[in-house]
Amino acid sequence: MSTPTAVVNVGADLFADAVEDQAVPVTRVDWRPPMEGTEADLAAVAADPLRRTANERALAAMLDVTATLVDVAPAAELLGLERGEFLHAGPPMTWDRASGPLRGALMGGAALEGLVEDPEAAVPLFESGSSVSLEPCHHRSAVGPMAGVVTPSMWMFVLEDAATGRRTYCSLNEGLGKVLRYGAYSPDVLIRLRWMGDVLGPLLQAAVRAQVDSGAGPVDVTGILTQMLQMGDEAHNRNRAGTLMLLRDLSPAMVLCSEGAGFDSADVAGSLRFIGGNDHFFLNLAMPACKLALDAARGIEGSTMVVAMARNGTDFGIQVAGTGDEWFTGPAQLADGLFLGDYGPDDANPDIGDSAITETAGIGGFAMATAPAIVRFVGGSVPDALATTRRMHEITLGENPRWSVPVLEFQGTPTGIDVTKVCRTGILPQINTGMAGKVAGVGQVGAGLVTPPAEIFPKALARLAARAVARTPS
Repeated sequence: MSTPTAVVNVGADLFADAVEDQAVPVTRVDWRPPMEGTEADLAAVAADPLRRTANERALAAMLDVTATLVDVAPAAELLGLERGEFLHAGPPMTWDRASGPLRGALMGGAALEGLVEDPEAAVPLFESGSSVSLEPCHHRSAVGPMAGVVTPSMWMFVLEDAATGRRTYCSLNEGLGKVLRYGAYSPDVLIRLRWMGDVLGPLLQAAVRAQVDSGAGPVDVTGILTQMLQMGDEAHNRNRAGTLMLLRDLSPAMVLCSEGAGFDSADVAGSLRFIGGNDHFFLNLAMPACKLALDAARGIEGSTMVVAMARNGTDFGIQVAGTGDEWFTGPAQLADGLFLGDYGPDDANPDIGDSAITETAGIGGFAMATAPAIVRFVGGSVPDALATTRRMHEITLGENPRWSVPVLEFQGTPTGIDVTKVCRTGILPQINTGMAGKVAGVGQVGAGLVTPPAEIFPKALARLAARAVARTPS
């Protein structure tokens, strides 16, 4: 019997290693069995005649969107929020199931709105539910980082797609540490939020509107995202270049418009200092830019592309282009990463926030290769960062040519998470995340890496399969 000239190995490496030891070339195929119990649903979706075209439409619609910053205004004005109405991150949630950081943020929000004087006094208010209501940010075309709590008086960024006029919204970023979005509600947190409402928000509004009306036009947020990915940001947990570019674009207007808008030099200097000293400030523009793009793909029958990933500290949920507004949920997972000070794993709450919209759009954890320095904040190694971006290409529909990775020969970031590819390979989306303390009022305790609960993708696949079968003539 002659020795084979080459061998193809599928699956475990044990056989391949033995053949290579005999100086025979081996081609390794990284094959994995599909997630348990998904075989029939995968077959049904694969046979759906709408799937290929629907996914092409969904990806193209997403990539066609250009997000620009067109306004800044209070949530009451933009979203119609009324006294006692609160938005939060993630899929729908009730007070009795709410995590510590979400409860802390709601308590602080109630004090900010004057519903109570002391945040601790807000607990009976939310327990009774008679004069307050909770709703996901996503249900109002908005996104919120971490707890994502939005109250009527909070000022919001307004992003618009010039081609369609569609808009998305996000609150202003407070910074890191003891902040409301991490569940902290101490007096200094509320003082900062009131300053943001009284000074920062109105000043940004004047500057953004002046920018829009000027010959320069609105700030191109999608364009900044393109540049910052070339400069070492991945636009989730590293936004330093993006924040500085935003400051570059807005600071002249902030200075000029202050003269006739009632702001003194101390207001302008304080606002510039706050933004310049808050490396995460641009995150709250990256998030609604990603949502604006992904929302363009919603409602495309037959598409298996994920259009939202979001967490409320208790549940992790996804929405899919071909299944309407339905949430598919499972338990939020604990992140694995680095901790601040003396905090450790026992202090951390499960994953929370709408900021996974960045990964859903192909940046954040999907673009770790373009920001290897991120591993110093969330853990891991530089080779891990490169491997992560390569691995995410296995579960996505395509690449984003706008957002490229220099170290990978300017390959576009992996874009358009495909439910069928996740179920077929068992590879889960990689997310970079901050970690909030599990006790209300603590604030941030660390940052790390996390994946969604595996069971939510077979749930979404089953619904896609049912819809495909229902459309097929008997």
